[in-house]
Amino acid sequence: MTAFTVWKFDSPEGAKDAETILRLAEDDGLVKIVDHALVTWPEGADRPDTDVSHDSKKRGGAWGGFLGVLIGMLFFIPVFGAAVGAVIGATVKAMDGTGIGKKELETIRSEVTPGTSALFVVTEAADFDRLGERLHGMHWKLVSTNLTDDERNVLVSTFGG
Repeated sequence: MTAFTVWKFDSPEGAKDAETILRLAEDDGLVKIVDHALVTWPEGADRPDTDVSHDSKKRGGAWGGFLGVLIGMLFFIPVFGAAVGAVIGATVKAMDGTGIGKKELETIRSEVTPGTSALFVVTEAADFDRLGERLHGMHWKLVSTNLTDDERNVLVSTFGG
């Protein structure tokens, strides 16, 4: 099953640390990373830094440009007030078929703030028990996923969030 998840970390370095752990887990056959992106928002910065330039050979079909579009629309289109809703509406339309809706996009935009970081990741074939062991103890929050409520509950309890 392909899963899209957004993990928020309480520090600007947290997502990078989790990415390193996830890559090592992939090397050990615990997960297949289809695509991922990092958002790092240093305290006091006007906008976050992003890293969406990953190995294009790994990108999977419809997910290929998804993360860049999503992050660009959420964090880099200068909008305020009511215009935020219009941008989120356009993003929902662009994300049609991914299982990510308006509520999830609003949550991502409100949760990723200065002094935090986020790891946006699309994975397949994850061994959640063994991944949970590697990521246990990190200060994170599952912000968004296209998993069902039951799958989400298993993921959160496994990863100790």
